[in-house]
Amino acid sequence: MIERDLEGWTIGFDLDGTLVETHQDLVGTLNRMLVIEGLPPAPMESARELIGGGARALLKHGFELAGASAERAASPELFDAFIADYIDHIADHSAPFEGVVETLETLAERGATLIVVTNKRSDLSELLLGKIDLTKHFAAIVGPDRVSARKPSGCHLVEAVKSVGGDPERAIMVGDASPDIGCARDAGIPSIGVTFGYTPIPMEELEPDIIVDAFEDIEEAVDMIVVEHYVARALSEA
Repeated sequence: MIERDLEGWTIGFDLDGTLVETHQDLVGTLNRMLVIEGLPPAPMESARELIGGGARALLKHGFELAGASAERAASPELFDAFIADYIDHIADHSAPFEGVVETLETLAERGATLIVVTNKRSDLSELLLGKIDLTKHFAAIVGPDRVSARKPSGCHLVEAVKSVGGDPERAIMVGDASPDIGCARDAGIPSIGVTFGYTPIPMEELEPDIIVDAFEDIEEAVDMIVVEHYVARALSEA
């Protein structure tokens, strides 16, 4: 029996680029929109860094990369077409990163409450996680439509933690890009940055509390943050 030493802690995870490798399906939908508009498709690998700010941001950056205006990408009809296409292809290639399932199971067995804190719309997040059998690991899936402000606002993370009865004083955010590290910093919550995701800015420059190169390393990083929290509290009470 694993000691439930993470009881009372809430761990928030970004979705795209942190929990799930989604870029092929997201960029695939983006490219179908570009082709419809008579524009060149984005190279699959170089377009990874366009992901992270939600569908509207992906369209904007993708159209700019193709030499088109941001205004053209902002068409409501284009956005609706993007969402419809993405729903049809949301899990064609998307899958959890290596080590995700095992790590989530271990953290939960140790008593942590796990939530998803994502700029992907909540219904799309739920659809994706359901198709790849990850939903069962999370107490809540919180997209920007379920909070007062989206990442990088700390309100997104704080409200997500509170939605499951968690205490922001005992919370951790795990993510791969600036909105994730930024929301944690804004909320005064420690962050773990992963290096295998979709950030155009090197993780070292984003300065999370801890950087990991593999999902399997997250448990150890969580332990380091938890120990530091209790040491700081003990010192303050001494």
